[in-house]
Amino acid sequence: MVKEKPNSIRIYDDEGFRRRAACICVRSDAETEVLLVTSSRRPDNWIVPGGGVEPEEEPSVTAMREVLEEAGVIGKLGRCLGVFENREHKHRTEVYVMTVTQELAEWEDSRLMGRKRQWFSIDDALAQLALHKPIQRHYLQQLKRSKQTKPDDPGS
Repeated sequence: MVKEKPNSIRIYDDEGFRRRAACICVRSDAETEVLLVTSSRRPDNWIVPGGGVEPEEEPSVTAMREVLEEAGVIGKLGRCLGVFENREHKHRTEVYVMTVTQELAEWEDSRLMGRKRQWFSIDDALAQLALHKPIQRHYLQQLKRSKQTKPDDPGS
């Protein structure tokens, strides 16, 4: 079942790319596990939660709204990993890291369409995304790169 948003207005940038936002949801600051959700179009496929930026909405707000709708999680928004371009579908997605602090037992998309969520190791998530959403693999590769370049935590 595909989710219909009757009042949804698509926002485009100056070059005609649809503006989107997404979150890589992590379980902890270690960033070793990420949350994926089942696709609304293909329930056997796992994807990164995200969606279209709405009028007058900041991409960071979009990202948090989308993970609440699609994954049923709330958390602390962290760094922006960058803007990722998909030329085939002509959209640009601003991707953030969010540390999950709460997982709801039931949420909008679980009720409306039976969407599921699941925690994956980074490598397992990369393998899942390679099957159906190869462009989203870039999000996780950037997560790994940005984690490696962060200064070591003196408390560890």
